Amino acid sequence: MIRRTLLRHGQAAKQRPVYHQSRPASITHNLSRRTPSASLPPWISPRYYSAAPEAASSSSETTNIDQAPSEAPSVEDPIKKELESKTREIIDLKDRYLRSVADFRNLQDRTKRDIQSARDFAIQKFAGDLIESVDNLDRALSTVPASKLAPQSSDPDTPPEDQSYNKDLANLYDGLKMTESILMATLKKHGLERFDPSEGEGEMFNPNLHEATFQTKVEGKEDGKVFMTQQKGFTLNGRVLRAAKVGVVKNS
Repeated sequence: MIRRTLLRHGQAAKQRPVYHQSRPASITHNLSRRTPSASLPPWISPRYYSAAPEAASSSSETTNIDQAPSEAPSVEDPIKKELESKTREIIDLKDRYLRSVADFRNLQDRTKRDIQSARDFAIQKFAGDLIESVDNLDRALSTVPASKLAPQSSDPDTPPEDQSYNKDLANLYDGLKMTESILMATLKKHGLERFDPSEGEGEMFNPNLHEATFQTKVEGKEDGKVFMTQQKGFTLNGRVLRAAKVGVVKNS
């Protein structure tokens, strides 16, 4: 209150007409000639007022005005911090959710593959034991010469003792051949297949499917060709159960 009163008086004093040395030279000369400076009336003497209180007051008001808005963010800081915290928490939870979904899908895919693999190769051990019996049946059929399976002479008057034909042996061979065909068809239904790389013109040697037991020169054959099969191979649902043992051409 005192400061405001002083400021009010000071501003009123500034509005009064004040005469000082800056008056015209003629008036100053006349006044100095008539009366000495010590006898001048009080209202002619110059008056000076300090503006420091006003400046201090204006600076204090400016400081108060500047400081007033700064108090508002301090009230909003906890809300802003809480919002940022919740945002980070939401991002973290979303990341965990996406990772959990991805892990679960990977688990589903892996489980499906394991189940399918178990179905496809459940009979692997049984098939490995069974192929030995299939090999023995194939060897039995291969030991019968073709000359014993059909009559050599087309003359019906030729006595049977002169013919190298055994009807009972031919019937036995046909029965074994049918048994082998039915057995291989049944095994194929379950994914077990037999392959012979020397059939036809012969396959190129494949280390993933064939096992080379020897190499030799063969005229008219390309290097790396399979020209003979010692033991046929087997696959179970595309997986090699037993590689075929073969002879490979090497002319160079």
